[in-house]
Amino acid sequence: MTETTTAVKEQVATFRNHIEALRTEIGKAIVGNREVIDGVLICLLAGGHALLEGVPGLGKTMLVRTLAETLSLTFSRVQFTPDLMPADIVGTTVINENEAGGKVFDFRKGPVFAHILLADEINRATPKTQSALLEAMAEQRVSVGGRTYPLEAPFIVLATQNPLEQEGTYPLPEAQLDRFLFKLEVPFPNREELHEILDRTTGIDVGTPQAVVDRAAIVQMQKLVREVPVARHVQDFAIRLVQATHPDGPDAPKTVQRFVKFGASPRGAQSVLLAAKIRALFEGRFAAAVDDVKAVALPALRHRMILNFEGEAEGIKTDAVLTEILKSIPETKALATAKGAAVGVS
Repeated sequence: MTETTTAVKEQVATFRNHIEALRTEIGKAIVGNREVIDGVLICLLAGGHALLEGVPGLGKTMLVRTLAETLSLTFSRVQFTPDLMPADIVGTTVINENEAGGKVFDFRKGPVFAHILLADEINRATPKTQSALLEAMAEQRVSVGGRTYPLEAPFIVLATQNPLEQEGTYPLPEAQLDRFLFKLEVPFPNREELHEILDRTTGIDVGTPQAVVDRAAIVQMQKLVREVPVARHVQDFAIRLVQATHPDGPDAPKTVQRFVKFGASPRGAQSVLLAAKIRALFEGRFAAAVDDVKAVALPALRHRMILNFEGEAEGIKTDAVLTEILKSIPETKALATAKGAAVGVS
């Protein structure tokens, strides 16, 4: 065994130890929802953002707050309302008086200048306010008053929204939805989980999560994710998966051709591949597999597909369409030779 192989195994083992420690601490406050917890952790380690959707009372806000408590990172919360202004998120420039009596412009940072930003009920703010997050989410920086201010890594936006109550809400624009690495649907707990929730919340002994991973460890884990190798056929499967979400895609099944108007963007392929790498590390493997791509396909792509009128009228769910795609496309396929230059996506 070479020194490089030994070092990689040690890094993967350390990575998994951190993940198990985070799961344990989060589990002190959150019952069940393992897939949602892992989804949020994947977004953090990929340097992406997560949109958590579920009816009120399922613990979406508590999950985000608990995650912040288990990490030695700064945390901000913004309650999105119709009267919220962009300056309430990114900050504003004010005029102050210096020691010499002159006037100077000072920038007062908004809550976006944190490692973890909870955008609670994000769809209640106006599109103008929602768009204030676009630059921060895409480029990890904020432009105010002709100046640009970088956001310290790691930076993650965890947004929540209620799928039932639509009155007084503003649907998120497609450009902003595409910035979310995952859209996570928070399910209603089962009977056993409800017993556990009631035991914890109506009794005396309430577990308190502790910080177990610091910023330096998170940054190192993010670096390790980028180093995970991906075989060509695995990457090709991710590409064909994204192509199949388009009605005119070469592998698009009849369900897509009939009900989908627009498919996922190239950013969707990036999200799938990064998430597949992290899932491999979760399993103790230093190489992504096709099964990893399949496992992350729904949360990575469900919000990136736009149904046509017929799909909306029939009540078709994008999860059902994606499940049909995963069943229809083969795991391997001969790669045809194509002429022309490749176009990079940032």
